[in-house]
Amino acid sequence: MQSLALIENWPVPTAAAAVVTADGTVTGTHGPTAHRFPLASVTKPLAAYAALVAYEEGAVELDEPAGPEGSTVRHLLAHTSGLAFDEHRVTAPPGTRRLYSNAGFEVLGDHIAKATEIPFPEYVRQAVLEPLGMTATTVDGSPAKDGVSTVDDLVRFATELQAPRLLDPRTVLEAQTVVHPGLKGVLPGYGHQNPNDWGLGFEIRDSKSPHWTGSSSSPATFGHFGQSGTFLWVDPAAGAACVALTDRAFGPWATEVWPPFTDAVLAELA
Repeated sequence: MQSLALIENWPVPTAAAAVVTADGTVTGTHGPTAHRFPLASVTKPLAAYAALVAYEEGAVELDEPAGPEGSTVRHLLAHTSGLAFDEHRVTAPPGTRRLYSNAGFEVLGDHIAKATEIPFPEYVRQAVLEPLGMTATTVDGSPAKDGVSTVDDLVRFATELQAPRLLDPRTVLEAQTVVHPGLKGVLPGYGHQNPNDWGLGFEIRDSKSPHWTGSSSSPATFGHFGQSGTFLWVDPAAGAACVALTDRAFGPWATEVWPPFTDAVLAELA
């Protein structure tokens, strides 16, 4: 895909990207796809997927108490537990505001580790990484932001998101469906969004503006971006997913180059 070569113009030391369609066909790659990059918040979808495996295995229930009083596993996954961004401090009643929270994902990891009696990094490895053959990926440290992976590995994960094997497709559909519709909040790096829609561990594009995906991305697009200059989106309308990893911190450069890049990818797919 010629569109992927646009990453050569990005002001970053290293970048790699790939596109994979819903049937698992890798339609293009560019750059060092086996290079390991820090994922930052692109770690969250991996942690969320492990949490959903724990749910399907019966280790946890989505509506069981977890985190602050009145909060559940579902609240933690959907950033509606009321926990602050990076502090274990309650700033709103559960379910009332979309407060993007690294702390919430750390509480979630601890909750699942306790329920399964397996350290969360090891649970992610057993539940998600190993079955998908993601041998170059680790989620050590914070389940919110300390993952390290490659484009090659995330292509495997993006394939799973489009054609689930580890989870019931209905669970994955629920994960990409808005939880607590209508809540407003801040999308880090993009300011206040009303509504600021999320599913279970995945951000949902809907009508957000500005946004890190493209102007031609469908409202059903879901995924995540990271402060290390990384993103993964799945666009069900296009029948494809895209992964792009870099080693430069997110900033104005990313807000400038990511949307036209996504639009070029979608135009080429079409």
